Amino acid sequence: MVKDVMTPQVVYLPAETTLDEAARAMREKDIGDVVVTEGASLAGVVTDRDIVVRAVAERRDPASTTVGDVASRDLVMIQQDASPSQAAEVMRERAVRRLLVCDNDRRLVGVVSLGDLAVRMDPNSALGKISSAAPNA
Repeated sequence: MVKDVMTPQVVYLPAETTLDEAARAMREKDIGDVVVTEGASLAGVVTDRDIVVRAVAERRDPASTTVGDVASRDLVMIQQDASPSQAAEVMRERAVRRLLVCDNDRRLVGVVSLGDLAVRMDPNSALGKISSAAPNA
């Protein structure tokens, strides 16, 4: 099940958090993504890749650009009792590398990455070997 391979630690940051603060939070928690909130609502997801591609490559100032400015607003969720192969299929269909994982009441309980699935589904593959050596791929 997805709950067996997901990262249960979810970091929430308000949309007005700067990218440099978000990057520090990712480094401190050894994670590759944060969930962006607007008030009590989930507003998006920002990954380490978003910071590089959407901010640094576009020469945005990480001290003044916010996670709300670069967040992916399309929240793709999967239930924690789904199979890893179902998660991989959703990732393929939606062209994403991470899924938010929810319980039966649609409460967020974790994040599952492509690397997490690679380690679970085929640990001997090249991606599985790389992902098992890298935290929260």
